[in-house]
Amino acid sequence: MQDVLTVQGLCKQYEGFALRDVSFTLRPGAITGLIGRNGAGKSTTLKSLLNLVHPDSGDISFFGQPFLGHEQQAKQQLSFVMGGFTYYPMKKLKTITAATRPFYTNWDEEVYRRCIQRFALPEQKTPRQLSDGMRVKYALALALSHHAKLLILDEPTSGLDPVSRDELMELFLALVQEEGVTILFSTHITTDLEKCADDILYIKNGELVAQTGMTQFLEEYRMVSFTTPQPPAQAAEKLVGCRPSRTGCEALVHTANLPIDGAEVQKAGLEDIMVHMERA
Repeated sequence: MQDVLTVQGLCKQYEGFALRDVSFTLRPGAITGLIGRNGAGKSTTLKSLLNLVHPDSGDISFFGQPFLGHEQQAKQQLSFVMGGFTYYPMKKLKTITAATRPFYTNWDEEVYRRCIQRFALPEQKTPRQLSDGMRVKYALALALSHHAKLLILDEPTSGLDPVSRDELMELFLALVQEEGVTILFSTHITTDLEKCADDILYIKNGELVAQTGMTQFLEEYRMVSFTTPQPPAQAAEKLVGCRPSRTGCEALVHTANLPIDGAEVQKAGLEDIMVHMERA
């Protein structure tokens, strides 16, 4: 099956920061989470994909075609949603939709109407009158109405309360399972990804350090804790990102380095892995 997105050797240099040789692919019909701390290069990567930021080098292909030279065709099949967007804050939703509709050759008004009903979106209101969660749902309604096969989401749940975030995770899962949509989802809220992501891309200091399945990534690591302020000397070289805890100290360890004498071992969550790897 054809990859939805293929990226090879993506580079972008700024003063004080560089995106270096980022390469990855997206599996069709999967949710891929892009993680990394603030400033790691997540947004730069996503914006580079769509030429919103001009990369210095690298090859980008959507649906088997190079993006350069086929930009219009690619953008008919994908949608980019950023957290914190406002559209035209004082225009009614129906007015924004009317202005958006002509840009897409495969706009489906019936699908749009179903989305408006499904998401309970009030077309007489303006984006300014909507909650952050409802604005994200409106963006998704527009995306689905032109049959977007790929959704690229940059921090779409930023600033949302836990209940609204959970509702969106359920929605993302439904889009994949019912519509066959592929999602690339950038966030620093790792608990959201644990609920829905199939695959993980982890970017650190401008470099991609992991590309794997979510389950595999979580199974590669464990948390270990000690009742002493420092881990035993013979164990220290096996540990990642050791830090103090309420009862002693804790660290991350690759499962290949287990067992470790005197350590209590627990499963590691995505946030545990990221926090300790960033401290390494």
